[in-house]
Amino acid sequence: MSGRHNIAFGFLFMGLFMVYGFLLIYLRDFSPDKEAWIASDGNGPHFEARLAHVHGNLFAFLNIVIGFLLLRSAMPARQHRTIAWLALLGMLMPVGILLEIYLHASPIFVLLGAVLIVLAVVLLGLYFLRTKDPLS
Repeated sequence: MSGRHNIAFGFLFMGLFMVYGFLLIYLRDFSPDKEAWIASDGNGPHFEARLAHVHGNLFAFLNIVIGFLLLRSAMPARQHRTIAWLALLGMLMPVGILLEIYLHASPIFVLLGAVLIVLAVVLLGLYFLRTKDPLS
C-alpha cells in the first residue's frame, strides 16, 4: 500500500460522497416528499445523512493529502504502509454512518474508522515533528 492508493481512493471516495450530496439536495429541494424531509432535517437519519456526506468528503480529502505527503516523504516503508492503511481504513467512519442509517448496522464501523483516521493523522504529525527534513 502506498500513498498513491490513498490519493486514488481518496478521489474515488470523494466522487461517491459528492454524488450522495447531490442526492441529499434532490431529497431536500425537489422530491415529492420534500416537506417531510425538511421537517425532520435537523434530527435522526436526515441529520446523520448530512454527517456522512460531510465526513465522507473530509476523510477523502485527508486521504489525498496524506497520500501526497507519503509519496513526498522519506519515511521508512513500514511506517509509510501503516499510516497509509490507517488513513484508508479511517474511511470506514462515514461508510459506517450510512450502514447505520440504511441497514441499521452497529456503530462499530463509525467508531473504528474515527479512531483509525485520528491515529493516521497523529502518526503523520509526529513523523513530521521528529524528522529534520521530512520531504526530502
